[in-house]
Amino acid sequence: MPRRLSVTVERFQLATAFTISRGSKTEAVVVVATLSDGDKRGRGECVPYARYGETVESVTAAIEAVRPLIEKGLSRKALQASMPAGAARNAVDCALWDLEAKLDGTTVASLVCPSPPTALETAYTISLGTPEVMAAATAAARGRVHGADAGDVAVGCAELDLQESAAPGCGGRGGHRLGGSERNRIGGLQRFRRRRADQRRDG
Repeated sequence: MPRRLSVTVERFQLATAFTISRGSKTEAVVVVATLSDGDKRGRGECVPYARYGETVESVTAAIEAVRPLIEKGLSRKALQASMPAGAARNAVDCALWDLEAKLDGTTVASLVCPSPPTALETAYTISLGTPEVMAAATAAARGRVHGADAGDVAVGCAELDLQESAAPGCGGRGGHRLGGSERNRIGGLQRFRRRRADQRRDG
């Protein structure tokens, strides 16, 4: 049967506002690409990133522009030359992976790597807020990262002392999220460097 493409937009309200230096978000707007082949469906999604000039409309249009190629059986390899890197290609690429796995009766993880998956260290971003709110959020986030001492917690300001008191052992990735004044960024990075030096010395 011929392959069919569906492009939709989904909106998800966030439980709490997510704030970084460039502003706050109260919802996640997701562009979803769904590929159907017989009774199998592959699904991929993306979030348009305004920083890179992407909007829901531009991403949707970019996917629609290659609809004829996709529905004629565009491969994952050919996709790389047919669309520029960005949110739109990400959604289509993920949908192609998902569809391929389902047609083969396996998982995407098995297609990517035949070896059994293993846990990896990860990062979890703490939304900007008052020092007290950020400290509480950092403590609550410890269970969301892999390993009590391994996961990095990325904060958006230089409240590193509060982070350490709330979650000792977390690696604090010192991210200012591309915003804030230069003075604040430099100050935060200096404190972060001192913190990492202390951790290496104590470790």
